[in-house]
Amino acid sequence: MKQLLLFLLVVGWSSAPAVRGAEPAARARPNILLICVDDLKPILGCYGDRLTRSPHIDRLAARGILFERAYCNQAVCSPSRNALLTGLRPQTLGIYDLATNFRVAAPQAITLPQYFRQHGYRTASLGKVFHVGHDNHDDPASWSVPSFRPGERAEAPVAAAVAPAPQERKKKSKAKRGPAYSADDVADSEYGDGKVADEAIRRLQAARAAPAEPFFLAVGFVKPHLPFVAPKKYWDLYQRADFELASRRELPAGAPSYAGQKSGELRNYRGIPAEGPLPDDLQRTLIHGYHAATSYTDAQVGRVLAALDETGLAANTIIVFWGDHGWHLGDHGMWCKHTNYEQAARIPLLLVAPGVTAPASRTKAFAESVDIYPTLCELAGVPIPAGLDGSSLLSVARDPRAGGKDSALHVYPRGERIGRAIRTERYRLVEWKVPGSSPDTAEFELYDYENDPLETQNLADTEPETVAQLRALLAKHPEARPQVDRPAEAVAPGS
Repeated sequence: MKQLLLFLLVVGWSSAPAVRGAEPAARARPNILLICVDDLKPILGCYGDRLTRSPHIDRLAARGILFERAYCNQAVCSPSRNALLTGLRPQTLGIYDLATNFRVAAPQAITLPQYFRQHGYRTASLGKVFHVGHDNHDDPASWSVPSFRPGERAEAPVAAAVAPAPQERKKKSKAKRGPAYSADDVADSEYGDGKVADEAIRRLQAARAAPAEPFFLAVGFVKPHLPFVAPKKYWDLYQRADFELASRRELPAGAPSYAGQKSGELRNYRGIPAEGPLPDDLQRTLIHGYHAATSYTDAQVGRVLAALDETGLAANTIIVFWGDHGWHLGDHGMWCKHTNYEQAARIPLLLVAPGVTAPASRTKAFAESVDIYPTLCELAGVPIPAGLDGSSLLSVARDPRAGGKDSALHVYPRGERIGRAIRTERYRLVEWKVPGSSPDTAEFELYDYENDPLETQNLADTEPETVAQLRALLAKHPEARPQVDRPAEAVAPGS
């Protein structure tokens, strides 16, 4: 019954939602620039990394507040982006896969850009914002104009391409993709993210000519997502010998065998072994490629920010820089995301709000992707819709020493089991069980980041009191819904 009531609450979220607080009198409304980056973990200079070359993102961090303890709500693209753009966690929607569009579970949901569109903003999407692909599709109701999606190199734009028939998609999915990395000596705009930056610059220049209409511009960069394709000059920023391999390449002792993953996404690429550990030389190349792709995206972010400054729009523009989830770089013997562990769940999050955020400020308060929706509403002076899972970070943005949230919640599925995780300052507890089953059937992981930051030992069996305390925190949140069924008609043609 509780799950049914929760579902009715979600799908009943109308286009005229209840609000927290009243909308203020007419005033100059700030623009919104939302920068989304795929597969970017917080190995950036502003996060203390001494190797990554990320000068433009670092300068952005110096303009506002950096969240040291920001977490995605699920470490995979589509559910993570659903959380950002609907303000609803994956376990609320009951969507944990790539293929199921969020409107299957919540057809009346009002997305973050859709809500700003209703409040007079011109909303636009460039690059990867919603997850498009794997039979999933964009959300036209969210945008004032059609989304811009570039092709790679000389290929036709993805949006104009003819989708293969289902049987052809199945054949293609079984075949190896191209190489996992490449370092061609080409210009930035030969690749898709460079084209996204080009288009973002054009949109900002156009926005300067229409100052009376505030904009909500979502700019989505794909790299450092696989394959690690970046112009050669970004590979040349690094010395190969400087990259260290993961010190621990096994699952935590005592962890359930299903808690990890087999790096399946990476193994789809040519030149990657189908199973077993990767040779050290290949690991070092992949780590090099990840860093090169990160620096390539950093340069595109810099181009967009330079245009924002040159147009004079920066003084009245809120900027959010967000990574959709982290990435394993050989730690625990894993690559890619797809776990509840720290390297997959922790994300970079920067916020610049003129007149609110102090330059070069940092906070240890917890933040989740679902918190961005209410935060932007409050910063822009529009009412916060009722029914969101997140809470506004404005008090922390104003005062980084403010307490804020004391934990973050995220999930990952394994078969019928859902791993619900709660991360506090010191610990992470993961509860693995089938939704609706007895609490007695749950298995647990417990990690102590004060004494074991590399997650070498599951302490659930040896620290029952800590488990009980964290279970009580987890119990304050609704139980996860099982994965919703995806009706055949929900598949968008050409997606």
